[in-house]
Amino acid sequence: MRSIWTTRATPPYPTHIHPALNSFADECRGMLVHLAVYLGGLALLAIIGAHLWDELPDRAGVEPAARAGWSLATRSYPAFAVSQFDLYGKTEAYEIFRHPEGGRKDVLRWAAQGEKPGEKPVAELEIYRPGGESSGSGLAIAEIAARMDPEGWRQLEAAGVIDSKFGPVTLLRLAGDANDAASCLGFLKRLDEPNVRISGWSCQGDAVPARRAAIGCMLNRLILLTSGNEPKLAELFAHAELRRGSCATTALPSTSADWVTGAQNPSLRGSL
Repeated sequence: MRSIWTTRATPPYPTHIHPALNSFADECRGMLVHLAVYLGGLALLAIIGAHLWDELPDRAGVEPAARAGWSLATRSYPAFAVSQFDLYGKTEAYEIFRHPEGGRKDVLRWAAQGEKPGEKPVAELEIYRPGGESSGSGLAIAEIAARMDPEGWRQLEAAGVIDSKFGPVTLLRLAGDANDAASCLGFLKRLDEPNVRISGWSCQGDAVPARRAAIGCMLNRLILLTSGNEPKLAELFAHAELRRGSCATTALPSTSADWVTGAQNPSLRGSL
């Protein structure tokens, strides 16, 4: 027969822990596992969201980024002009921006008389002479898109080429504006010697052929006022004047489809 002391010495539970405590510990472990899974899911969603955000075209941030480091040069003199440009009833503005690393941008804008601040100009022309700062083609297209559609998110797409006294010029339009009669056209021309980038956009004309002709006329009438200490720039414009064409094509009807006013790409010799 077992003694009473032997019976009392045997613990009531094999694990020496009350079942309620075992249940509480299991619940805690389960809760920690679920919490870890939940936090891991949140972290994964945050990573995916950050990646998708980086892929979005941040149109609102293009212009500040493009102007970073640039300052308005109020004491610099204009180096270019557009002679006899057919924009009657429009006012012209000329601004010069300089970069600490040596770059210079001469910007001409034409706006309707009585235009309110913040309204979009009718046309814009920028002559950019890079210094030591970055001036890639991708940044140039982003800048043109931001200037053509400052409050939008659309990207630019190719819209053909035209000829000019500087050679073939690439045309651009906002994506989705292929059949829009009121759409504007952008343009971009990169010259290697000297290093000059001519870009801008125009809304002049009631149809795409007229806008193509207006851009060609703007570039053909672009003249150099002073080259400063850049003899290669003076040489560039001197040779370009020998190839200067007529702006008579701007008076052609919109049904005309010659190599300047045609809505499709003209047949040009040589490569871009």
